[in-house]
Amino acid sequence: MIHPKLLGLLIVAYFSGSRAENAFSQYWKEHIGLPHPPHWLAAKASPLSPQQMAHFVKLMKENELASHLHSFCKQANIACSTNALVKKKRNNRILRPVSKFNDNKLKYELPNEIPLSIASQGGLPYFRESMVKEGSFMPIPDLRDQMSYKSFLPRTLASKFPFSFTQIKEFKKLFGVVDNTNMDEYIQNNLKLCEKSPNQGEQCTCATSAEDLIDFVTEKLGHHIDIWSTESVEGSYENVTIGAMKLVYGNFSEAPTLCHSLPFPFQVYYCHVLWKVKVYAVELHARKKMNHVIMACHYDTSTWNPNHLAFKLLSFGPGLIEVCHWINENGMVWTKSLG
Repeated sequence: MIHPKLLGLLIVAYFSGSRAENAFSQYWKEHIGLPHPPHWLAAKASPLSPQQMAHFVKLMKENELASHLHSFCKQANIACSTNALVKKKRNNRILRPVSKFNDNKLKYELPNEIPLSIASQGGLPYFRESMVKEGSFMPIPDLRDQMSYKSFLPRTLASKFPFSFTQIKEFKKLFGVVDNTNMDEYIQNNLKLCEKSPNQGEQCTCATSAEDLIDFVTEKLGHHIDIWSTESVEGSYENVTIGAMKLVYGNFSEAPTLCHSLPFPFQVYYCHVLWKVKVYAVELHARKKMNHVIMACHYDTSTWNPNHLAFKLLSFGPGLIEVCHWINENGMVWTKSLG
């Protein structure tokens, strides 16, 4: 029998999460012409109640948030520096565990700093479209989000954090992040990414709240849009059989928006609008079960850095080939609705 106090806590937690998802779903319905967000995206809504948010905003104004870090991170469902770090173990038979502070640090769009060791994790992070054919075999990299458990912060609260590389010391102090740790590196790399100049013809942003994410996408694509995401992480580190493939978007005159989940204390998405991108839904027949994965193929690589890992792996240079990659767990491709 459940203790009455525990039952009360469970009820409060349930309704707090329910309110958060309802608020997110309402914002979604007001801006996007789809009935509801994907369940995994709705689950990333901040669990903070208005009263909790007001309390933490007050603590920030009084410079007292750091002394309440544990309760803040726990209630907001975000990453604290007190989380345990469990190192990955290589195992050819068992899928390597992902820790909350993952020591396999893939740096999005910082090509000069991407080590080739990433390609040796068990699969190809970049490949040619011709390499993906029904019935063929393909080594799949890790499809998992490095920190998939974390939630968004409410826009009101997220906007009060010093989201700038010039204020990184203040930001790290608020979250109790120690120098030369994995989280320190994540924060440094992602703040640099969010402030870097976009490539020619590219538009990008770092969305630090669910509302920011929806606003950016609808500003670029309008309100009648589709969202494509990978079903699960099945097939990670496996040599899978490619099943059926379907081109779900290939309109070069309308650029899709790709959004990547970044390893950060709270949920942040790096979104960029890119021209000449084809989007495929691909069946991967893994050992346990089939997975439906989204594949994005970039047909204009002319402005990419010559040192990009894709060119090192594929032995070509910018503008000479198309480059494809899988959309990882919690990643998204947004396109104008074809219906």
